Amino acid sequence: MSTSTKSRTKLKITPLEDRVVIMPDDEGETMRGGLYIPDTAKEKPTQGEILAVGAGRIEKGARVPMDVKVGDKVLYGKYSGTNITLEGEEVVILKASDILAKLG
Repeated sequence: MSTSTKSRTKLKITPLEDRVVIMPDDEGETMRGGLYIPDTAKEKPTQGEILAVGAGRIEKGARVPMDVKVGDKVLYGKYSGTNITLEGEEVVILKASDILAKLG
């Protein structure tokens, strides 16, 4: 079992419908060989941990349950979602359909 060096955030946020809030995983600051990568040249993370999940979308009068839950590690599209800063933490809010896969 691996432990995270980043402290667990205590954001109070509840996404609506079929949206999820994801804490992107940080990528390393240096490459092999010790080269420093500036923030402007870094790739946007495409995986992270789900912090909050909406209730699910309504289809034909019935609520469709979500396939993911809080704590799941997921892969999502590189340019999907909206980046938001809440209480000093960068999070991504996106639709559940933009999640490509669950990890682990």
